[in-house]
Amino acid sequence: MKEPVYYIVNSSVLPEVFSKVIETKALLRTGRAKNVNQAVKMAGLSRSAFYKYKDYVFPFYETNKMKIVTITLLLEHMPGVLSRILDTIATAQGSILTINQNIPINDVAMVSISFETARINKDVEDLLMEIKNIPGVHSLSIVSRE
Repeated sequence: MKEPVYYIVNSSVLPEVFSKVIETKALLRTGRAKNVNQAVKMAGLSRSAFYKYKDYVFPFYETNKMKIVTITLLLEHMPGVLSRILDTIATAQGSILTINQNIPINDVAMVSISFETARINKDVEDLLMEIKNIPGVHSLSIVSRE
């Protein structure tokens, strides 16, 4: 995969959609909007435009930050489920930061995983959907995205 190239460009010369994507992300980050639908409506942006550009447009101060996603999962107590999840993240070039697994009760265990996404080679939503579809994963929730 080719390494991305970044430019610093004055926002006044860019299409307005980029500023609206940044505004939408700020509405979500600060909690002024409860979900993407509400945030894009407040910013005057379509959902499709937001999803098209959200992983590519950042304010200058965000470009050097490490991106971290924390998820919780409810996993069936069977061999290999957690290993397949970790392999899926590693295959996408995600870097595991923490794993916390509770003791299984009634054949299910709660697991939380934090992973870094700076070098990830696919859309985070696609990765999470891939994890959700692993046999033995009962549920997946995003706790935080930085």
